[in-house]
Amino acid sequence: MEILGDGFLGRSLRPLAGSHPGVLLLARGVSTTREVPRSAYDREAAMVRDLVRHCRRGNLLLVFLSTASAALYGAPGCPGREDAEVVPSSPYGRHKLALEGVVRESGVRHLILRLSHVVGPHQPSHQLLPSLARSVVIGTVEIHRGAYRDLIGVPAVRTIVDALLTAGVSQEVVNVASGVLVTIEQIVDHVELRLGVTARREFVDAPARHPVSVEKLRRLIPDVADLGFQPGYYRTVIDHYLEVP
Repeated sequence: MEILGDGFLGRSLRPLAGSHPGVLLLARGVSTTREVPRSAYDREAAMVRDLVRHCRRGNLLLVFLSTASAALYGAPGCPGREDAEVVPSSPYGRHKLALEGVVRESGVRHLILRLSHVVGPHQPSHQLLPSLARSVVIGTVEIHRGAYRDLIGVPAVRTIVDALLTAGVSQEVVNVASGVLVTIEQIVDHVELRLGVTARREFVDAPARHPVSVEKLRRLIPDVADLGFQPGYYRTVIDHYLEVP
């Protein structure tokens, strides 16, 4: 498998590079839900269109990494299923959904993976867990009251990607998540426990309980049940992140 991208996800998936010939995985592009210049979205869209043509010519399977965050699944009542209609809540969500459409409608062999909040060593500082951990260390953390997140560790993501490709799954959109929703307060509680510090909490009322369904993932890859996705799984993910220098 050829992996395009040397950022957090590209490096995290690099151990799979020696497997799955005939697959190109795109791990490059806009990776933040924060506001970015329109030109950044335009560059990623042009890159995806170029890669679609490249993969079609070479009969390659294109793996496109999308999002299962609130940017896509955050609308009230959204069930977080791959087959449900979604109403993106931000430019980032609309951008990723549009690129999914480009890939699907191109006729290229493809696998679209909607990733929840992936956690692992050396991830960008603006992402959820690094940002929360940094705020805890500084001493003040802003908590969106009623907000939930689905954390999944890099090792589980690698295992799932490997398993889906080994099973020959294609022409599908699949959520890659743990299926375990936890509040931001629970995440901060455990970060504080592990770091041995207590931060002042500033609460913002911004409820966002968006589920990410893993029914399809479990149907396609029954062995996902062995990855430890239980109610306390998020603690394991946080522990691993904080243990790695």
